[in-house]
Amino acid sequence: VQLQASGGGLVQAGGSLTLSCAVSGRTFSNYAMAWFRQAPGKERKFVAAISWLGSATSYADSVKGRFTISRDNDKNTTYLQMNNLKPEDTAVYYCAGRLGPYSDYAADFGHWGQGTLVTVSS
Repeated sequence: VQLQASGGGLVQAGGSLTLSCAVSGRTFSNYAMAWFRQAPGKERKFVAAISWLGSATSYADSVKGRFTISRDNDKNTTYLQMNNLKPEDTAVYYCAGRLGPYSDYAADFGHWGQGTLVTVSS
């Protein structure tokens, strides 16, 4: 399975961005999906996850109420809507997929996109 993340860019604090992750090669609807991020010099951290049906989601405390993960199984795409962005949200954002239940542990995911850079200026 191949994952292609897109939608990153430069935005001012308080602004919004929507990331997309297009999946090909397997039956997308069988995969739980997640977003992780990695700031310069820091470890990769969990952001949000969604079950294969989209009926369950999970968020890191730092993004709750500001970010929304969703998926469109007809388009083989998962999204991360990011509102009220803060400078500390600056990172490379990675989408990830796994068969089975969704998870907030990076080690549980066997499929990764290439990452898309989000830069939030103050």
